[in-house]
Amino acid sequence: MINKIKKIAEDIFEDVIEIRRNIHKNPELSFKEYETSSYIKSILKRWNIPFIGNIADTGIVVLLEGKNPDSKILALRSDFDALPIIEKNELDYRSQNEGVMHACGHDAHTACLLGVVRILDVLKKEWEGSIKFIFQPAEEQYPGGAQQMIKEGVLESPKVQKMFGQHVFPDLEVGKVGFLPGRYMASADEIHVIITGKGGHAALPETYNNPIIAGAKLILSLDDYFFPFRNIPAVFAIGFIEADGYCNVIPDKIELRGTFRTIDEDYRYKAHLKMREIANKIANSYDIDINFKIHKGYPSLYNDEKLTVKAIAFAKEYMGDDNVVNLSQRMTAEDFAYYCNEVPSCFYRLGTANKSKGITYGLHTSRFDIDEDALRIGMGLMAYLAIKS
Repeated sequence: MINKIKKIAEDIFEDVIEIRRNIHKNPELSFKEYETSSYIKSILKRWNIPFIGNIADTGIVVLLEGKNPDSKILALRSDFDALPIIEKNELDYRSQNEGVMHACGHDAHTACLLGVVRILDVLKKEWEGSIKFIFQPAEEQYPGGAQQMIKEGVLESPKVQKMFGQHVFPDLEVGKVGFLPGRYMASADEIHVIITGKGGHAALPETYNNPIIAGAKLILSLDDYFFPFRNIPAVFAIGFIEADGYCNVIPDKIELRGTFRTIDEDYRYKAHLKMREIANKIANSYDIDINFKIHKGYPSLYNDEKLTVKAIAFAKEYMGDDNVVNLSQRMTAEDFAYYCNEVPSCFYRLGTANKSKGITYGLHTSRFDIDEDALRIGMGLMAYLAIKS
């Protein structure tokens, strides 16, 4: 089976490169991926693959049935939104939509998944069960496309029993993949704070109540609270401070924004309570108003241990032991986590870097690109995992 998959992957490789480059040239932001969705549909129509569209507005689902279609129901997912970044790559296929770029590899994810559709359609008399292919919009922007697709029944009819997601990874050289069973990626919550005091002339401290002082105390107090918990994978950071004052002008209010991330979901909610408690204490101490809001984001991502351990073994069969590596936990977030909360799932990484070609830039940067040999590997491995799992 491995040789058959690799042969088909090789046969369609140039087509998949073309698909990836077309998507890369025409990026669209989250919840606005109408042309990308139409393009995916056009490829499926060309290949005579039935699909259901307009799920979560622009999402698409394909269902392929092999032998004994009820024997297992497995799903594979890609995302296809882009980021608000000006691309600086000088490529024939650089973004034609100024200010929007596929800087997180979703073009590659979609091209790979289309390749998997093609491979498994050709081989559908040789594998068991049913496989859903989920082309998902809006991973990059909360509330994300995964939640909406789940609400609209993407995991039902037939009910999905297990699921895989694949993501490009410029920390790994092309030709390698990485896995981590258990907790892999963090939850991501946004912190929005407005502190309102009383402004005035800086030379007359008896006339004002400086919100900047309370804000500084809040930041330091929160940092002091989180410091002893460094053994728990978590990140708290304030990245935005706005105070509309001047050298001799004390503002009426200031605004703070930041992020809180953790691998541990129990600790996540305990920390939410503690942050609010600290804010209330400082508000009372400084006789000032603190509007402290936590915008709950994506949950932490848990790779089902049993499914992932098996996937590692299958990946080694397909790629060789030396090309399958162990990953470390990451404090980045992914809305694939919502699928993980519904069904046993595995989210793994596809190496895309090539130092000899200068392809080393990270995700979400203006010069991110991939070694396109990764497409051949990505579609082949995902097809093999779908058949074997």
